[in-house]
Amino acid sequence: MRAAILTISTTTAAGDAEDRSGPALAEAAVRAGAEVLAHDVLPDDRAAIEAWLRARVREGVELILTTGGTGLTPDDVTPEATSAVIEREVPGLAEAMRAESLRYTPMSMLSRAVTGVAGSSLIINFPGSPRSIGQLFPVVEPVLKHAVATLHREDGRHQRHRT
Repeated sequence: MRAAILTISTTTAAGDAEDRSGPALAEAAVRAGAEVLAHDVLPDDRAAIEAWLRARVREGVELILTTGGTGLTPDDVTPEATSAVIEREVPGLAEAMRAESLRYTPMSMLSRAVTGVAGSSLIINFPGSPRSIGQLFPVVEPVLKHAVATLHREDGRHQRHRT
């Protein structure tokens, strides 16, 4: 599984804060068997996030994981950027993460994280907290390899039908 990690934080992108959630997400992805090909940091800028996501989809990255920008502040635009890129939602992943997060905090009900498919890429939004990533990555990890394999199998079927 080829993966890319995007940290979305205006303060981190400006160098005013350390990126702790991105490395936590990258470590979790590697432990799950992924090869992390890219790990970048962007400010809370919808157009920039969309462009980054689209570029990873075009490159054929199979697993795109974001951290940050899923809350209620006016500059939390990760869900909107993700929704603009995905072709099909996979709501069960986000629902499962929110349900697990409720075990730790009622604030999880305010998460607007989105999960979905673009091309043959699975995109998952995580909260911008290393603690949350530690709590929530194990929820989605058991299905990641199957999801990626399924996406590739569907792509093969569609290509056969076109020829």
